[in-house]
Amino acid sequence: MPPRLRKLIGTILIIILVITYALVATTIASLTLATSPWWVHMLYFLFSGLLWILPAMLIIKWMEKPAKPRE
Repeated sequence: MPPRLRKLIGTILIIILVITYALVATTIASLTLATSPWWVHMLYFLFSGLLWILPAMLIIKWMEKPAKPRE
């Protein structure tokens, strides 16, 4: 797969990941943390705010893979 196409697909995947992840994380927070103290909210959003980085790193690693030389 050409590097430009891989980067285009990866960019689209990251945008979809961020939007979907934000919606799911906010929905979970609003359904489960409504009566929790402020520090539980802070811990949840700290953890969930950093968790999306792991799948994004995998997508970026895939995007930056060198192209196979043609023979």
